[in-house]
Amino acid sequence: MISYVIPVYNEEESLSAFYKELKKVISKIKDSAEIIFIDDGSTDSSLRLLKDLSKKDKFVRIFSFRKNQGKAEALTLGFQKAKGEYAVTLDADLQDRPSEISKLLKLIKQDEWDMVSGWRYKRQDSKQKVISSKFFNYLARNFWGLYLHDYNCGLKAYTSECAKSLKLYGGFHRFIPLLAYQEGFQVTEVAIEHDKRKFGKSKFGFSKVWKDLPDIFTMLFLYKYSKRPMHFFGMLGGIIFLIGLGILIYLSIMHFIGYTIGDRPLLTYGMLFLLAGLQSFLTGFLADLIINTSAKEITHHPLRFSTDV
Repeated sequence: MISYVIPVYNEEESLSAFYKELKKVISKIKDSAEIIFIDDGSTDSSLRLLKDLSKKDKFVRIFSFRKNQGKAEALTLGFQKAKGEYAVTLDADLQDRPSEISKLLKLIKQDEWDMVSGWRYKRQDSKQKVISSKFFNYLARNFWGLYLHDYNCGLKAYTSECAKSLKLYGGFHRFIPLLAYQEGFQVTEVAIEHDKRKFGKSKFGFSKVWKDLPDIFTMLFLYKYSKRPMHFFGMLGGIIFLIGLGILIYLSIMHFIGYTIGDRPLLTYGMLFLLAGLQSFLTGFLADLIINTSAKEITHHPLRFSTDV
């Protein structure tokens, strides 16, 4: 079985057309299928339309949040509810063509890949959106070394194990390939056709770029230092501590020469740097202790292969 997971937020204009296109594609694919719509607290008539679809099609399943939670939470719920051996995600706005799904399934069924992401090589979006996306993909490639042209394409295919391992929140749906790669899954991409938006309005705004920047730095920290926080906080604390120590040594020399240093702001800054550096170092030390303690309590790790039944 293949589980098609579709997050929906105020897509009343495109839902009927999207459903018809998806059903055409599913009818050409031999595998059995379920269609899971996750209504993310839509305020238009999207939920009513989805309920009508579920009455006509027994393979349509609907889950609806009481209020908007975000795409990451919607996808996580969809993955948890999916029953298929494979999962396919795509948006309901028809910019990613359902007809391209077969390209991803062909790769994912080869047992060589755990996740296949779409690559919108001729993206039909506004220049503003394309530029911000290229900037994000550039940062992602250079920060984490997973070379993909398009991290955030909505069309993706996953093995069930890979999909259910993802616990997404906030803006982390933009990092799905990286999160899977970090867990040891094999990730690749395939070029797909991309269409201009014909229905509704884009949920993207330029202010969203600045709101998503903290997620980039959060992912950078989690990817490189989540299991060794002392490497980050220790280095940061050491640098700050040395700056403060240098300031105080300088002031001490000035004091012995005969200058008055008691009323100099530099003395206050030196003490602040010294204390801040010490606190950062101790933060890393405590974080390392917590991780070490937690690691000793873990009794099971996911295995790539085992001969035990």
